[in-house]
Amino acid sequence: MSEKKEGVSKRQARREEIRRKERQQRLTIIGVIAAVTLAIIVLIVVPSIRSATAPVGEFIQITPVAYTAADGTGMGDPNSKVKIEIFEDYTCSACKVYSESVETQVIKEIVEAGQAYYVFYQFPFLDDNVASKDSDRSANAALCAADQNRFWEYKSMLFANQTGYADQFSDKRLIAFAESLGLDMAAFEACYNENRFQSQINEEVALGRNKGITGTPTVFVNGVDVAPGRVPSFEQILQAVQAAAGN
Repeated sequence: MSEKKEGVSKRQARREEIRRKERQQRLTIIGVIAAVTLAIIVLIVVPSIRSATAPVGEFIQITPVAYTAADGTGMGDPNSKVKIEIFEDYTCSACKVYSESVETQVIKEIVEAGQAYYVFYQFPFLDDNVASKDSDRSANAALCAADQNRFWEYKSMLFANQTGYADQFSDKRLIAFAESLGLDMAAFEACYNENRFQSQINEEVALGRNKGITGTPTVFVNGVDVAPGRVPSFEQILQAVQAAAGN
């Protein structure tokens, strides 16, 4: 009888040991899931908190330029035989080069000379897989400036203050840029905070994808990519414009 009791006791002990290990495994799994969840929350929330609490700091001021025939994100005669389309991301360093050198010449010698209609499209993509959403925030702000017909000045402000660092275009800095340009701040902040032009941004990104864009800046003249995979020069754009115009 004692041997039977001893056998039963050992089996009970083994079952208890198995149950104990199963409880430990469950607790370990729960702990791992909790740790991963916390890490994900930190990755999402901390950058937002840092962006919201960071000081504006100093930034480069610009002298606004009065462009003739500028309307929203377009410039020139919409009925022109030649249409130049430019897709850019404000965090793109090559876009900064294009905007501050090539584009100024294109506007002066082609657009304002009446040879083409120039249209800018938002193509924020460089922040697709990063926590800091500088590309998306700046595109939103640029279109809110365009809503007050101050797009071109605001775009110049963005590129002038491009740093390449995370949160270079924090909410506070984007609002400060608008204030420095003398925009109606109540209207701008209302527009920005409600992300009013997100559907337009999505449409412009989809348009760029449909055109085969994988990088920026990309310039089309009457639907033809002027310099695939490269930053186009003024001469390349001028030649494309002249060819499209039949000159």
